[in-house]
Amino acid sequence: MESILNKINMKLNTIKRAGRSHFVNMGPIRLRQPFPTQHIEMIDPFVLLHHYGPYEISETNNPFDLGPHPHRGFEPVTFLVQGEQLHRDSLGNESVVKAGDVQWTTAGRGIVHAERPTKALVKQGGTIEGIQLWLNLPSEKKMMEANYQHEKHEDFNVITSEDQKVTTRIIAGELEHSFGRIKTQTSVNAFMIDAKAEGEETISFPKSHQGLVYLLNGKVTVNGVETLELDKNQLMEFHQDGDGFTIKAQSDSKMLFLSGEPINEPVATYGPYVMNSQTELLEAMRDYQMGKMGFLPSN
Repeated sequence: MESILNKINMKLNTIKRAGRSHFVNMGPIRLRQPFPTQHIEMIDPFVLLHHYGPYEISETNNPFDLGPHPHRGFEPVTFLVQGEQLHRDSLGNESVVKAGDVQWTTAGRGIVHAERPTKALVKQGGTIEGIQLWLNLPSEKKMMEANYQHEKHEDFNVITSEDQKVTTRIIAGELEHSFGRIKTQTSVNAFMIDAKAEGEETISFPKSHQGLVYLLNGKVTVNGVETLELDKNQLMEFHQDGDGFTIKAQSDSKMLFLSGEPINEPVATYGPYVMNSQTELLEAMRDYQMGKMGFLPSN
């Protein structure tokens, strides 16, 4: 009863901006990049968001085979929507990430990893789709020990709306006293929201957080005033002036909600590194070349 009353009395966050998710080319892969763009450099603490797929994978068409590559200074996170991916890294982890699973890598001082569709998916043919998020780390944690977390779809806590049409899977952070399984280095929420047509829900998050919602598919009205729709506005960012937002699905829809405490530090990026200065970027490149981030053989 208390949570229902809180929802009724909550002040809605006003919408800061809504924007399209344009396509960009990353080597052989064509994917959506809602940010960074010319208009949105980052949404602190979130540095980058990529929506890849859906791609049809087969033995004759497999562009999403990312060989060993390094990261430092941030947390690359994968939310897999469809398909199967094989993850390997220089810490010795090897795991098959399936649809609905999340892999949360804390690159810290450095990690080398590789990702690709599983051999079974390539052989049998199938669809792969996912989100890759780059979550910044504060300066005091950029050189921490690297870590890898893989959590399965069925293990996340789920909140269901009163009308039973919206499910919110809590990946990280907290919602209505229910917590995510991912251990985070900073104050951050990550929820995957699935809504059936006409489903309604209210999502709360702290005033201290920057918040955004990204539409993967479907059509949704936010706060009763702004619509998210594929190939139109897919990303919505909120002002830090309320307690949450409302959604009403116009059709079956899937959304990713993210919020986080801004780090408010200088950000310097180059390729797979997110640091605070150009000097630190040069150090990262040197350390990788010297093998200080570990090794991962190709296979």
